Amino acid sequence: MSGLGDSITRGFNACGWFADCTSRSWSTGSSTSVDSHRNRIRTQNPDLTAYNDARSGAKIADLAGQARTAASRGVDYVTILMGANDACASSESSMTSVADFESRFRAAMQELAAGIPQASVFVASIPDIKRLWAVGKDSSSARTAWAAFGICQSMLAAPRSTSAEDEARRDRVRQRVVDFNGVLARICAEYGTCRYDGGAVFSYPFTLGQLSTWDYFHPSTSGQRALAEVTYQVLQAAPVAVPDA
Repeated sequence: MSGLGDSITRGFNACGWFADCTSRSWSTGSSTSVDSHRNRIRTQNPDLTAYNDARSGAKIADLAGQARTAASRGVDYVTILMGANDACASSESSMTSVADFESRFRAAMQELAAGIPQASVFVASIPDIKRLWAVGKDSSSARTAWAAFGICQSMLAAPRSTSAEDEARRDRVRQRVVDFNGVLARICAEYGTCRYDGGAVFSYPFTLGQLSTWDYFHPSTSGQRALAEVTYQVLQAAPVAVPDA
């Protein structure tokens, strides 16, 4: 199997100071504290090999390249969680357009279909980054981290502001995520081997305690475990084939 995506799938900040922690990835991680897709599948197929082909900082424009890597490995199962960085930009105007997001995601799916047509693909929805603002805005530690590291300023700038302008900006950024998720759902549905999570990750009510205390943005170990659980539940309810599972 191969996990594609960004820093979330790399397990960034889940166990180390501003470092990838792939052992705690919701998708391919080996840690029993997360119980990833990889670990769950290995209970039925102990010989499963898992590759983490995601990259921290990646955007949807990088997904086709990751898909080519997965195809070159001849994997049977692919997970995709991509798009948070396309909405979490330095400013609202820097977000990826919906049209560009759609063309890039379609290109990545075409790479998978051409290179590994037998592979099952699981597409997770992009988390609701407005909830990130909601659970962290009253935490001085979260606000300090967001400002110091310039995190997701399209959404997290002026986190305590209640002005109409800032409220409207947050709503527009959230809508961009909703629109991106609509693209993921629509294109995934075009492929019989693809399963979208139905918005399960977007709808998950994550808490401040499930975020890394280093940046209050990336999932902590418990956050990664929650991602693994909520996404695998979708597969159990309406599965696509995974290796010998």
